Amino acid sequence: MEQKVLQYFILILFARAQEEYKIHSGPPPHTHPISLHPTSTGSSPMSRLCPAGCATCSALNGCLSCKPRLFFHLELDGMRQRGTCLSTCPRGHYGMRSRHISTCTRCKEDCASCFSEHFCTHCHLGHFLFRGKCENSCPNGLTANAFLQCVPQVHCQVGEWTDWGPCVRKRSMRAYRRGEETRTRQVLQSPSLHGDPCPHVSEIRKCVIKKRPKSPNMFWTKTANKSSSLLTRTHFDISDKEKPSCKL
Repeated sequence: MEQKVLQYFILILFARAQEEYKIHSGPPPHTHPISLHPTSTGSSPMSRLCPAGCATCSALNGCLSCKPRLFFHLELDGMRQRGTCLSTCPRGHYGMRSRHISTCTRCKEDCASCFSEHFCTHCHLGHFLFRGKCENSCPNGLTANAFLQCVPQVHCQVGEWTDWGPCVRKRSMRAYRRGEETRTRQVLQSPSLHGDPCPHVSEIRKCVIKKRPKSPNMFWTKTANKSSSLLTRTHFDISDKEKPSCKL
């Protein structure tokens, strides 16, 4: 029905342009006349004065028909509507193709943009997109995201805590053997807009830095060296006493 009304409106514009052409019997100053008599090349010299994409046009009403594959669209110019020819329809409109003319048709009132008459792609504020339609609220079990789309409600999920890390002393701590140790856990599932938020994923607690023991290798090495030197001296002392004296 809406397309028929638009075609009827285009015919009225075309008739007005013909009357204007007959009255002036030529192009009025600073206007673009309608192309009524195409030449052998398929286009009239006057059609070159029309805006880009127009097959025929009028000084008062703009484009009256479009070149192939282009959409005819009416734009508001003050108190008057002017025809334009576009490769894609503007936001809030969808393209309808037919044998005679392709037009841009306005989406439903609650649709900000749409793919067709019965399929919205974005909704105005206060409405939520669900299965191609703009609803006043999302169905049960669904929640709206940042793009006003109804999606399943998802709550945050976190994993298990890791083991406590090493006790590390901070420069800001005055106590010499006081430090902090940390443990963390990962987020397994991020929440939706109205889902349960994630709990904290890291913890810090106070700890006491343990004193490191001396290396046992160094102790036994020193002991072995001392024992070795004592044994060596004892051996030489005994050998000196038991050595027979030489008499001349």
